[in-house]
Amino acid sequence: MKFCINILLVSVLAVQTLACSKKTAGSNVVPLSSTHVYYVSANGSDANPGTISSPFQTINTALSRAVPGDTVMVRGGTYYDKVVFPKSGIMNKVITVKAYPGEKTVIDGSKIIVSGWISLITLSNVKYISLEGFDICNFTSATFNTDPEGIAINGDSRDITIKNCNIYNIKSNASLADWRSAHAILVIGNGTTAITNLVITGCTVHDTQTGTSENVTLAGNIDGFVFSHNKVYDTENIGIIIAGGDNLNKNGAVATNYARNGVISDNEFHDNSMIKTPEIWGPDRYGAISIYVCGGANTIIERNKVYNSDRGIGLVSESNVYATKTTIVRNNFVYNCYRTGIYMGDYLNYTSGGTKDCYVVNNTLYQNDRVVGAFGEIEGEIRLTEHCDNNVIKNNIVYARPVDVFIHKYTSTGSNNIIDNNLYYTTGTPQWIWNSTNGTPYTDFNAWKTATGSDASSINGANPLLQSTSQPDLHIQSSSPAKNSGQVISADINGTTDIDGNTRIVNNKISKGAQQ
Repeated sequence: MKFCINILLVSVLAVQTLACSKKTAGSNVVPLSSTHVYYVSANGSDANPGTISSPFQTINTALSRAVPGDTVMVRGGTYYDKVVFPKSGIMNKVITVKAYPGEKTVIDGSKIIVSGWISLITLSNVKYISLEGFDICNFTSATFNTDPEGIAINGDSRDITIKNCNIYNIKSNASLADWRSAHAILVIGNGTTAITNLVITGCTVHDTQTGTSENVTLAGNIDGFVFSHNKVYDTENIGIIIAGGDNLNKNGAVATNYARNGVISDNEFHDNSMIKTPEIWGPDRYGAISIYVCGGANTIIERNKVYNSDRGIGLVSESNVYATKTTIVRNNFVYNCYRTGIYMGDYLNYTSGGTKDCYVVNNTLYQNDRVVGAFGEIEGEIRLTEHCDNNVIKNNIVYARPVDVFIHKYTSTGSNNIIDNNLYYTTGTPQWIWNSTNGTPYTDFNAWKTATGSDASSINGANPLLQSTSQPDLHIQSSSPAKNSGQVISADINGTTDIDGNTRIVNNKISKGAQQ
């Protein structure tokens, strides 16, 4: 992928900024001290002044007039142009582009020919921008090495908010041989400074075909982000990835070329699966991970519901440069996924970055592993492959299918992992696998503890008394053995609120699983 900074545009913006600060008599430049609302209507005219009674026709024309503090209000209707933000806001004077309240405003790519990597909305080298309330859709391609994108953010951008947008039908119809790829939201930190203060909230992403790519990608030099209260569903591949930039930003400085210091919270991910396009992947490919940290760091993943996807949450590295590290997965519901619920480590015999210094605490996993893995194995409710070091797995409720595996560690690589204070339950035979891809499982809990040196304080065989196993409802009943039986590590690790937003640690006690 190629991203170029338009030097001429940067120079023009610098001149415009200077002009704004030194307004002279007779100038049409709006001083920074005033703010303005420009209106856009599909039935307007770009020769109009942009008032509510005489609106512009295109969003780009309104953006060309807007200065820091201004709002572009877009009336309901369908707009077929690519939108490019030409300038920045400033601190406390954000440039806001929003759909008119109560009206459906659609940015539609169906009349745009996709050539190369191209987006319906582009924010490159801009700051203090808010985009709110749009449908962003119908952008597709079937040609070689193209990448249709709903929103692209890159360069020296920061302080960007994407709010209440509905992104769908962003699709690559190319074959894998023709580099099938698309993105709903693509954020690449490839400027001279980090992308910071990125917020994506209240959005839906659905009905996409992203091929070998992801629906929401945060990669490269990104330092500080929030992805919260969104829904990602009915997609072909990975829901969101927090990644190193060694693939998408190959020239980035190694010390900073990875996404970090973020929060993924209060989202719902479901039906993110390669089996939506079996003609592309085959009938038995279940590789999509809903929430994926791949060479990213310092990310908190909490209070999410993940279900009916290929895999739930992954702390996995596909890199020899960047480990997935210092990330916390806590207070999540993960259930009914085709393969593993929570995945840690490298892909077997592929890379060596590994998973380091991460916490998987206070999650409720329920009846994942509906199909076998690539080697005919059961991946396990919690899966550890290669190069897992210094990770902590505690206070989780693991409710397995009758033929399921609670924890499956594939190889002897990795060390100093702590597994304890969990609650395991199945109506079938309990199974754990240690240091073997497809070996004989341990079915005796004491034998498992002796062999692994783990789970000394865990509980096996006690029904956690979930509210319902038919819906399912993974909240626990008041008499559950999980109630107040976990280990308090710290509020920084366990979190301050549970899956429902209630206080997580009460009277210095904490329950196992995601609910207090």
